Amino acid sequence: MCASRIIVTDATFPGFEAEKAVAARHEASFEEAHCLTADDVLQAASRANVLMVQFAQITAAAIERLPPKGAIVRYGLGLDNIDLKAAEHKGIRVAYVPDYATGEVADHTAALIVAALRKLLQLDASVRANQWDPLGIARPLRGLAQTVVGFVGFGRIGREVHARLKPFGFKSAVADPYADAATIRLSGAEPMDLETLFSMVDVVTLHAPLTPATRHLVNAQRLARMKPTALIVNTARGALVDTTALEAALTERRIGGAALDVFETEPLPANSKLRHLPNVLLTPHVAWYSTESARRVQELAADEVDRYLSGRPARCPAQIT
Repeated sequence: MCASRIIVTDATFPGFEAEKAVAARHEASFEEAHCLTADDVLQAASRANVLMVQFAQITAAAIERLPPKGAIVRYGLGLDNIDLKAAEHKGIRVAYVPDYATGEVADHTAALIVAALRKLLQLDASVRANQWDPLGIARPLRGLAQTVVGFVGFGRIGREVHARLKPFGFKSAVADPYADAATIRLSGAEPMDLETLFSMVDVVTLHAPLTPATRHLVNAQRLARMKPTALIVNTARGALVDTTALEAALTERRIGGAALDVFETEPLPANSKLRHLPNVLLTPHVAWYSTESARRVQELAADEVDRYLSGRPARCPAQIT
């Protein structure tokens, strides 16, 4: 496969040492395409045997440009930006890196939950504005041991978040149709259906994949079920939340607040109402990041390319259903 061409459609990394080393080992060419548009992705796919992608949308049209038995490697956990059905139909191998930043995302999620509940953002803003009214800003504020956190999804990251929150004394509930109820109870959480969870918990934290069934899982109807003091936390996928419905619920104070690291449109649009709401804590899709996780994701993605070019099975093949 000496004529193989490895193309990175898009990435936020400062360098590509691991990827270039794999390319050199297999006498393959390596290119950074810096794709900004769908047409850029089509052009990159036309030149590639292997596409390495971070955030770009890899559509059926792009996949059609790849050669038969080509490969796509995703830098990261989710696969919702790749048309997996089209890849399967064309015989394109798809691999990803689901385990490179489990700890980092869990740390970030737990930090958002505690910071939002303790109203650190609002209290900080009040001090900076020379306003010394701690109880007026903080109330109402439940003790963490009296707070119920509801997990929508209890996979690898959800379980790690739960483990980090447990020492604070939180109570926990889980809605996950794929998780065993006995296992959930053994972890110290209570299994329940999704509608019950939204109506009874103080924090809803999202840890579900983005699929057609979970898109806008948080919608106007479920927001209406929540307590007026409850919080939404999302470090999973932006489109799990109907942004318009969330903005309305937050603006009208029908829920207590939100802490968000991911958004339906990224970067978050300059005119987004979320930017101006005092009861919202925002971070720029950075939950995955640490110096170590950035290195790991590139090394593990490069390893998937090496496996493909060597004729070995993928470590983490996409599950196409």
